[in-house]
Amino acid sequence: MAVKIRLKRMGAKKRPFYRVVVADARSPRDGRFIEMVGYYDPLPDPVVVKLQDDRIRYWMATGARPSDAVRQLLERQGMLEAKPRRARAETAAAAPEAESAPPEPTVDAAEPEQVASTEAEAETETAADEPEEVTVVESEV
Repeated sequence: MAVKIRLKRMGAKKRPFYRVVVADARSPRDGRFIEMVGYYDPLPDPVVVKLQDDRIRYWMATGARPSDAVRQLLERQGMLEAKPRRARAETAAAAPEAESAPPEPTVDAAEPEQVASTEAEAETETAADEPEEVTVVESEV
């Protein structure tokens, strides 16, 4: 049985309040759970987070995995080591560059024949990718 530590949404409409629960991964978000191990109230300033450290450590030792939101809460509380994360802007900017530039072939300098053949293959591939010119002739009918 896969066990997750995740948030269960409570509270009224537009007034969220979350319980941190240990639940079977197959059960619905607001459904059945094994144990409540804390709560999170995002509305007051500063936010209120109350967690049972010993119970969370116990469940993680038995194989429970926290969801992304719970992982962030645990990192803020100092219970988990913070992972270095890349900013979304950096990943979005890096993705198009990586896709547009083809990878450069890595060939040893001791083999010049392979370098020449690789360059020739690259030229033929780029020539094949370019559309052929088409001449349109208008005729009177």
